[in-house]
Amino acid sequence: MFRYTCLNPIAKVGLDGFDNRFEKTDDLNSADGALVRSASMHDLDLPDSLLCVARAGAGVNNIPLEECAKKGIVVFNTPGANANGVKELVFAGMLLASRDIVGGINWVQDNKENPDIAKLAEKEKKNFAGTEIMDKKLGIIGLGAIGVRVANAAKHLGMEVYGYDPYISVDAAWNLSRDIKHVLSIDDIFENCDIITIHVPLMDSTKNTINAEAIDKMKDGVIILNFARDLLCDEKAVIEGIKKGKIAKYVSDFPNPTTANAEGCIVIPHLGASTEESEDNCAKMAVKQMIDYLTNGNIVNSVNYPKADMGVCQTKGRITIHHKNVTNMITRFSGVFSEAGINISDMVNSSKGEFAYTMIDVDSDITQELVDKLNAIDSVIRVRVIK
Repeated sequence: MFRYTCLNPIAKVGLDGFDNRFEKTDDLNSADGALVRSASMHDLDLPDSLLCVARAGAGVNNIPLEECAKKGIVVFNTPGANANGVKELVFAGMLLASRDIVGGINWVQDNKENPDIAKLAEKEKKNFAGTEIMDKKLGIIGLGAIGVRVANAAKHLGMEVYGYDPYISVDAAWNLSRDIKHVLSIDDIFENCDIITIHVPLMDSTKNTINAEAIDKMKDGVIILNFARDLLCDEKAVIEGIKKGKIAKYVSDFPNPTTANAEGCIVIPHLGASTEESEDNCAKMAVKQMIDYLTNGNIVNSVNYPKADMGVCQTKGRITIHHKNVTNMITRFSGVFSEAGINISDMVNSSKGEFAYTMIDVDSDITQELVDKLNAIDSVIRVRVIK
């Protein structure tokens, strides 16, 4: 029996995926897995018994990834599950910035008591005129699950699309329209595009991707969209760019004191993935990944451990080992099995940065003595018997 806990409300359609091998608990200290959305886990005392954390969403800056990796806690996210919801809001933001729809709506509210509002509107509407997005150059920084959807949809709307992603995955490349101009330098985005949207994870290397230097390279009157993370943009530099007339509008899905109610900023209260469909998709995907890991040891879509998938174990036993990514580990593991007279029928070993994960299927029962010997090897973090 496995136990799971929810650190945020998780859509019922996702939790319904758990079968009778799982039970819910409100106590993190007794849970094998934790489901989370936005709750911060940085100040939590994570128990050694916790095996995995599944984030029902893409961003994981609310989870202490390094600490989890060191404890052998696999952290999953759900890339692509909320991609359509974010994509749709990106285009809403694009239209709000290109045409002064917000200003027009506010004018109507201000004049709602005027009996001649219809006639007055015909005179005033010129003050809210904007531009169409058709034929505009759209620059997309990051061609992951969301960026690819934005790129393909923009082509159907008649936009000229530039995409920048030096780490584009094979799957993303296959799904990307061949009409997208895949540029090799981010400066090509900054210098050529009328509208720029960013869709990359927040890391030390991506923080302030859009900064004062980048803004200086942009066209006058550029529109910047940020539906990924606010810290990807140096928002003080963005405000300066608006004041100078360099930036026409900045659309962000992340309210903060810098941009809230600032001139030229359209700030949305983090609604990107706040649709019933997105929340359901994220919950179902997170639960599915947790079940597969806890019952089979398979890792898919982890942000702190490598992918490793051997399906359902068809042999006598399966054991998994979290360990440091150092040399000679496989030789040492094999030696332990050899000394015990246990044949290894199949094995997968993969690494991600400083950490590695090994799955081993065997033709004999796995003894506690064998587990203890594996645990005693330097650089081993966690050993788990799956079967």
